[in-house]
Amino acid sequence: MTSRETGEHAWVLDPILQVPHVVAAVLLTRDGLVSGYTDALSQASAERVAAITGTVQGAARTAAAAFADQDRAEVRQVVIESDLGYVLIVPTDHGTCVAAYGNVEVRLDLLAHRVHSQVAKLGEKAMAAGPRGADGGAPA
Repeated sequence: MTSRETGEHAWVLDPILQVPHVVAAVLLTRDGLVSGYTDALSQASAERVAAITGTVQGAARTAAAAFADQDRAEVRQVVIESDLGYVLIVPTDHGTCVAAYGNVEVRLDLLAHRVHSQVAKLGEKAMAAGPRGADGGAPA
């Protein structure tokens, strides 16, 4: 399994697939648009996963803020456990998100470690990129 290069950051998914029993992963924008996905998913499935994941993140932020009686909260991760396995959703600091699915045999601690590690690498790479000008090019 490899990631499908639908965006410049899709490389982040391949190491996640190396965790035993991980089935699929998606890189998406926080508003639910696909940036990359693994071969286990069709494009239509990846788009569906991304849209649902974006909604789940929004609901998690709202729930966390409501329980803390605050106006807003930043979510560090969302874990969904089902009879089919685990979904782990980890947002980045620059507007993207990694979502990964492992079957019931996956070790959640290994999956979480790998996803957070890849999110950190994605952040390091984004920080290493030079600032952009208003037109998207190099600053003046």
